[in-house]
Amino acid sequence: MKNINVPMLFLAILVVAMFFLVGLAIAFRNIWFILLFLILGFAIFGYGLSLKKRRK
Repeated sequence: MKNINVPMLFLAILVVAMFFLVGLAIAFRNIWFILLFLILGFAIFGYGLSLKKRRK
């Protein structure tokens, strides 16, 4: 059984939360929160990919 990589798991949960919040912002029809959470979601996703690439 492999060990769980806790920092990467946290980043993955954070990205999912950002895209969940995009959906919530769409429901509230707030364009600023939609843009904010989209940008944060993609930024965290890119940061996680760069960390994974750096480790290999």
